[in-house]
Amino acid sequence: MKKLIDLTLNDFKLIYRTPSLRAFLVMPGIIFIVVLVLLPMLVENFPSVEPYLPPILIVATFELTQMFGFIYCMVLIEEKETAVAKIYGVLPVSKIGFVLARLFIPTLITTVLTFILLEAQTFYPVAVVPNLVFSLIAGLLVPVYILGISVLAKNRMAGMVWIKVFNIAVVIPVIAFFIPQRFTPLFGIFPTHWPYQGFFSLLEGEAFLWQLIIGLFYLGGLLVIAVRKFALSHFV
Repeated sequence: MKKLIDLTLNDFKLIYRTPSLRAFLVMPGIIFIVVLVLLPMLVENFPSVEPYLPPILIVATFELTQMFGFIYCMVLIEEKETAVAKIYGVLPVSKIGFVLARLFIPTLITTVLTFILLEAQTFYPVAVVPNLVFSLIAGLLVPVYILGISVLAKNRMAGMVWIKVFNIAVVIPVIAFFIPQRFTPLFGIFPTHWPYQGFFSLLEGEAFLWQLIIGLFYLGGLLVIAVRKFALSHFV
């Protein structure tokens, strides 16, 4: 645990020295204010917004992943550009273990923040177990997001482009809520589609667990692939 904390503190020191990255640390606070303060005011004054609450809540929870997603992408890409990653590559530790340890705390923090947000929102009652599963899925998106972009991007400029592409891929399944139901399965290629649909089914009182399980395994599989690709390419 001490090594995990040391790794995370070292990364946060790097983040704090970069103003553009430091600014992203306020994103969870902004999302909490929007969901817990501004959204209830909006619904109270404009009741027509209420039918759109499920997709708004879903997108808000997954936007919590953007904080660590963007920050760590930039940190890891900079390591690659400056050849610092090669130094990590000669350390007498497992590369996969090093990667997982480094991303454990950001994933845990995102999972906890998602759980707290869903517990604190006052629009829908969410039981503890479904909340934990949904929050874990949201947390798993963090390492998949970070490692996927870090593998694909050769430099920070390319990283910014890939971040935009990934952000679109994360959010685009919300379109399925606004089109005829027969077209909804078309969005199943996107990993966030399944937790989106599962959470919506939960709020509607319908069967939801199978959709969350698919989302969990989908992201878990992508994480395995991303870790292996990253370990093979980042440290050389």
